Amino acid sequence: MQISPSILSADFANLEAELRRIEDADWAHVDVMDNHFVPNLTLGLPVVEALLAVTPVPLDCHLMIEDPDRWAPAYAEAGAGSVTFHVEAARDPRALARALRAAGARSGMALKPGTAWAPYEDLLPDLDMVLVMTVEPGFGGQSFMADQLAKVTAVRQSVRRHGGEVWVQVDGGVSAETIERCAEAGADVFVAGSAVYGADDAGAAVGRLRELATRHRHA
Repeated sequence: MQISPSILSADFANLEAELRRIEDADWAHVDVMDNHFVPNLTLGLPVVEALLAVTPVPLDCHLMIEDPDRWAPAYAEAGAGSVTFHVEAARDPRALARALRAAGARSGMALKPGTAWAPYEDLLPDLDMVLVMTVEPGFGGQSFMADQLAKVTAVRQSVRRHGGEVWVQVDGGVSAETIERCAEAGADVFVAGSAVYGADDAGAAVGRLRELATRHRHA
């Protein structure tokens, strides 16, 4: 069970120090938003490159951008450990997933709350992770959408059928109050923003979330 704290909830003026606060985490989740695919603008490749030079944990880049077919491979080439694109924005998701792997990253594919999973199940052999959004992408601090847990379970069942080591990630409103339901539904990678960075001791918050998820792991 892996915890990927979202730096969207961190202090952007002190990102190196904020990354050190989560050195016990499995990943640092970096939300890249372009103000086109989602109505928010965060950071891009130059900042990711700077973070890669100082981060104590691998970067999990979630690209909420238009034209990921063109832009996503550069994040893998820069050294991000995992790069996730949105299937709604990709022209050729299978080719993009393969390009991310070829550039040295784990390939992730994200689904917005309104996007069904079934049409994309045949992409699993080319994916290392499927991200089920449990809020509408674009802003942190939103309320958890429990109706997305059925999709988490559907993805997990598909992974079991197909075999292979594909992670199921949830992102949005994940906290000590919601992570147990996510784990029971089949998730094994958890993005948490304010639940970690809003805590006095971010490392302890990471440990607590991991413990709760492990205790309620899907059968």
